[in-house]
Amino acid sequence: MTPTITVLDGDQTGQELLIEALRVLAPDVTGVPVMFEHFDLSLENRRKTKNRVVHEAAAAMKQTGLGLKAATITPAVKGDVGSPNAILRDEVNGTVIVRTGRRIPGVRPAGGAYAPISVVRMAVGDAYGAEESRQGEGLDEVAFRTERITRRHCHAVAEFSFRHARKLGVKVFGGPKFTVSPIYEGMLKEEMDAAAQRYPDVTYEPQLIDATYALLLINGGDGMVIPALNRDGDCLSDFVLQMFGSIAGAESLLLSFDENWEPAVVMAEAPHGTAPSLEGKNIANPMAMILAGGALLRYIDHRNAHRAARAIYESVFEAVHRGVSTPDLGGSCTTTEFTEEVIRRVKSKLEVWEALGN
Repeated sequence: MTPTITVLDGDQTGQELLIEALRVLAPDVTGVPVMFEHFDLSLENRRKTKNRVVHEAAAAMKQTGLGLKAATITPAVKGDVGSPNAILRDEVNGTVIVRTGRRIPGVRPAGGAYAPISVVRMAVGDAYGAEESRQGEGLDEVAFRTERITRRHCHAVAEFSFRHARKLGVKVFGGPKFTVSPIYEGMLKEEMDAAAQRYPDVTYEPQLIDATYALLLINGGDGMVIPALNRDGDCLSDFVLQMFGSIAGAESLLLSFDENWEPAVVMAEAPHGTAPSLEGKNIANPMAMILAGGALLRYIDHRNAHRAARAIYESVFEAVHRGVSTPDLGGSCTTTEFTEEVIRRVKSKLEVWEALGN
């Protein structure tokens, strides 16, 4: 059966970069037979359908197991359609968000960041969706927020973190502020400790979240996986990606899991927004969206899929290394020119590997 990728079209530059990623994923480039099923998640269509299209896209992803999402506009007006991300996460039972900072050739990283650093963020609960209220008046007014996490979600974050670290050959590092919040944040720490017992071959260095930030800036260049609560992971992932020089240099993955903690749905996207100031100028950096498409191939059961994913990743970073990059990384090529260079390199690699029997 031919795999199908659910494509979630978006807004402004987000949509333009999605088109570039789809060019790279074309079967005549990768050798992987895939089909694309599109859903229009532009702000205009979300308003027109009153978010029905978002629910339809989520249902399709649950069937295909694969999604590729463009950046979308979140209107600031209360009562509008809002962001589609919360709906998508809820309906596919998205549990973990993974973002990996990597060294970008020619871009000097901050601190000691050289080896890849993955932030494994709880995708639900915590500060997001918390119940809020206020009481009192004037300087005596008090604001309240009731946050919530579950043992299941903590288990998912810890389990995936250790499996991911084992696959990459790196350590699990960091964690929540469990000393201040032993009941709430301590739940994630308990699951991290339990996962460390299940995976004794994975190096485990738990740290409080504040110490994690500080130590990241002086780390010895070690690769690591950092488990985090939703709010911590949101802040930490942007921090880590920027340590490597650009938030546009990495993909973002949302994962849900089956009863064996294997990925059931994987939705890939770029971690950045719609960049309206770049719309129509053909200069936006497509790296993150192209890498997002490449990441999906790793979850496709086809003999050429993993090889094609590797070719995409290598081609993206080799192109930058050779000086082919968009203006944000100091280059002069256009968005489409960068994509064309990646496509050329992917095809060349796959032809050579095929000839070598690799």
